[in-house]
Amino acid sequence: MNPPAAAVQKKTASIPEDDFRAARPLDTIFLRDMTDAQFRARYNTDRFTASVLASRMRYIVKHMSTGLLTTAFSMILRDWYDFAATISGPRHLNYPMCSGSDSLSIFMFTMPEGIRNTIEEFGAENLREGDVLITNDPYRVGLHVNDVSFIRPIFYKGKVVSFVSMRAHQLDMGGVVAGGFSGTKRNVYETGVVISPTLLYRNNKPVASTFNFIFDNARFGALLLPDIKSLYQSLLLGERLLLECLEKYGLDAYYGAVQYSADVSADAMREAIRTKIPDGVYEAEDGVDADGVDASLEYKLKLKLTKYGDNVEVDLSGSSAQARSSINCGPLDVKGAVGIALKMLIEQKAPLTSGCFRNIDIVMPPGTFCTATPPNGTIFMYWESSLTIMIAIYKALSKVLGQEAIGGDFGSLLLHNANGVTKDGAVWLTAATCGGEHGPWGATRSGDGDSYTVNHFNNNLDPATEAIEADVPVVMMRKDYIADTGGPGANRGGAAVCRETLWLTDGDHLASPFHAKKASGVGANGGCAGTTQAVWMFPPEAFDVIGKKQFLPRTQDIYAVSVPIGGMLDPKTKVLDPANGEYYYWAQQEIWHAKAGTSLRFQTGGGGGWGDPRTRDPERVKRDVRDEYVTIDGAYRDYGVVVTGDPVNDPENLQVDMAATAKRRAAMSHPSA
Repeated sequence: MNPPAAAVQKKTASIPEDDFRAARPLDTIFLRDMTDAQFRARYNTDRFTASVLASRMRYIVKHMSTGLLTTAFSMILRDWYDFAATISGPRHLNYPMCSGSDSLSIFMFTMPEGIRNTIEEFGAENLREGDVLITNDPYRVGLHVNDVSFIRPIFYKGKVVSFVSMRAHQLDMGGVVAGGFSGTKRNVYETGVVISPTLLYRNNKPVASTFNFIFDNARFGALLLPDIKSLYQSLLLGERLLLECLEKYGLDAYYGAVQYSADVSADAMREAIRTKIPDGVYEAEDGVDADGVDASLEYKLKLKLTKYGDNVEVDLSGSSAQARSSINCGPLDVKGAVGIALKMLIEQKAPLTSGCFRNIDIVMPPGTFCTATPPNGTIFMYWESSLTIMIAIYKALSKVLGQEAIGGDFGSLLLHNANGVTKDGAVWLTAATCGGEHGPWGATRSGDGDSYTVNHFNNNLDPATEAIEADVPVVMMRKDYIADTGGPGANRGGAAVCRETLWLTDGDHLASPFHAKKASGVGANGGCAGTTQAVWMFPPEAFDVIGKKQFLPRTQDIYAVSVPIGGMLDPKTKVLDPANGEYYYWAQQEIWHAKAGTSLRFQTGGGGGWGDPRTRDPERVKRDVRDEYVTIDGAYRDYGVVVTGDPVNDPENLQVDMAATAKRRAAMSHPSA
């Protein structure tokens, strides 16, 4: 590792300003410490112009995203925001990603290498004005085959000066499962069509052979075609706006702003590493319950984080071998997970650019379930393995960060995928809209965790119930918070979410509770973990929602008639029991066939708590009981607060018995007394 920046600064402090370029590289100086002369020497422009152009580039990717949101046809783009837009610099600057959209972080952090790999393989010399390249190979560009990269080279005065790109989920890219979302596929040939760097447009005209190749192998071409056209128009918008900047400010200023944007993020991360993480070695583990072959193997991530000065090394050596099915992720996904975890923990202010990684090294032995290799290290459910890295970093740094630590979120997306045919013969598909895809965050020093939002990888949308029911033969029956599921703490973790659906036609369903054995919502700074996740199926013969004209009951006895899909459940009652339950393996059936009238119930994990729950203000606990985040029994058990009254029928007249609370908390502090 390099010596700390402070040591470099001390050594060069006496160098005259007019000699700084020869004596000290400019990239070792923080931006705030640069003189105007140094800034201009570094960026060939002034601070004001660089700042204007950096802001302009963020404006451009926002408008590219807005354009796609308002014109896309498929729900995964239109209502889920499953895409990202980026701007990257040219080859001679090593393709720095200088701006990214306010959307999926994991998409953006794979794009710098994804663009570099695509252009280098295609050949920079082969690019022409009016080109659009696509590729979707997880081993070349990260993620999975449905997440296709669309890359447009920007020419100015005859040479490539930048790239605008969009990474967007396509509803289907072929393979053995409609929509693709399955952890049971055994090799890359089952995941869907793989596209190496290929021309989609040349001279602003569609390349017919590429379009034919996609539509000959993918389902739902009637939705894919307008989505691809919308993506193309968003790239054209980005190109037009970027060329306006080049015409107004010139190429030197633009190149300077590209580098400046990345350097801002690099400076912020370097400073955060240096000041917020003490030098040392920190280790943690996490994992995935099982792969899609059988329940015999649990996959363990071993993470060692070494911090020295203003540098961090993350080492994944010793992690389990790559899975036998498609639950793996790849090296670029690992990189994204590391970057997002550190951004969430120690540096939340600077924009997401490739500069975030300048002081981060990652050791990734090939062939683990996080660094899978083809053809049998199959990648599709990449985020599940990636999330173990984020959780492990939270665990590793929890104690050393103290009050700055944050509780873990609901972790595994608990994603649902289904398809079928309606009574009138229409084919339908839903992906990531009817399961547990959204849920709680962990608590921080600032307050309780939110109970319903996206996970830390994303900044997507939660599709409206009306939009889901318009596209899919389903009734969204329930979105409820579950009491006593958020991790107890001085600040409480967000509550687990119960999402319940009633299916109106027969269909094939897949559910993915990959983090059910142990909670992903780990506690922080003395807080406790949230609960684990689970999924149940209720066939109409078990409970006929339509015939009875009533919701599935929320009482515990209803679970006994369910068909458990996944989770740690009591083997007799089928009730969630994280501590003593039996593990129900999510792929015990590769596909769950559900008749019309079947109900599915998804319960996410709970968010982790922050701080000692015995220090939570009793009045806040009383409000939690009133709002049904905590039960009266949970208040007593987890927080040591004695609440009296009836939270269901008379919630505003609840009372705290302060004397009994003091006695209970004293007993919790001295359990052996």
